[in-house]
Amino acid sequence: MIADGTLLLSRGEVDRLLSVQACIDAVENVFRLQGEGKVPAPGILAVKTAQGGLHVKAGLLPGAKSYIVAKLNSNFPGNRAEYDLPTIQGLVVLYDGENGRPLAVLDSIDITIKRTAAASAVAAKYLARPGSSVATLCGCGQQAAAQLRALCAVLPLRKIYVFDLDPSAAQNFAMNLSDELQLEIEPVRDLGPALQKSDVCVTCTTANKFFVRKEDVAPGTFIAAVGADDTHKQEIDPALMASAKVVADSLEQSCSIGDTHHAIDQGLMRKEDVHAELSEIVAGHKPVRTSDDEIIVFDSTGVAIEDAVAAVVVYEKAMRAGHGARFDFAAWSGPRPGDQKLSS
Repeated sequence: MIADGTLLLSRGEVDRLLSVQACIDAVENVFRLQGEGKVPAPGILAVKTAQGGLHVKAGLLPGAKSYIVAKLNSNFPGNRAEYDLPTIQGLVVLYDGENGRPLAVLDSIDITIKRTAAASAVAAKYLARPGSSVATLCGCGQQAAAQLRALCAVLPLRKIYVFDLDPSAAQNFAMNLSDELQLEIEPVRDLGPALQKSDVCVTCTTANKFFVRKEDVAPGTFIAAVGADDTHKQEIDPALMASAKVVADSLEQSCSIGDTHHAIDQGLMRKEDVHAELSEIVAGHKPVRTSDDEIIVFDSTGVAIEDAVAAVVVYEKAMRAGHGARFDFAAWSGPRPGDQKLSS
């Protein structure tokens, strides 16, 4: 029996339904399936305006129950200051892969935040040194909080350094997360010494110029470079990218919009120098860390399969628990095409 209408889920409902661990497990599994050739390549469309733009990412999740998922995210950097609106706003639309019926419409903010953090955690699970316990987070917004929660699920972290251009943001981050996660979190104003003492570094900023310098990164560090998801964004020194082992979430995207593309543009590395995609690592088709001194960068630009699998987790849990409202978009309220007009 097919349920009537399309399920509508708010941001709050998505947040409650999508746990950190469930998202990590789902993202790891979908990368494994992609590495085994069982998930087709996603599609992407971008539209730009003077103030921002819209990205549309679509993917297919085949299986016993197949889904088509499209995420539509707008990104307007001036929103907070001018309109008191989030920089990123959007929707995820979930379709039945067998008949194209729209199953659900979900707010995208928490799906984007949590699947991005989950991808970093999956990469850290395979690429960080076992026993990594000290991390530095650059940028202290919602994404950083999600990144830290996800990393705690895969690594035995005990000490965290946090860095932000706004010192009060770093102070608030430390105060809010230290009790929740039972961690020692220290705000820092000088990034270099913190990086020298860290096993892991996560960058999740909107920077347009790199700030993680090659000379500041200690041997053996795992870096999740999250912020560079457009051509003008940059966080990692191109010389560091060229000297490190680079693993991409998507080779094509990393070479066109990620930190990798800046190193390529400067002639310091080639597309062929990227070691692997994360899907190849998770599926066991490419080797992981070869020494404790190896610096590894995960260039995370965000791919549709992450959104798709996170949305499916939310939808299926909502269906089981009876959450969300329903709306019948296909309901017909007027005369159907071809109906005869009544004569007066």
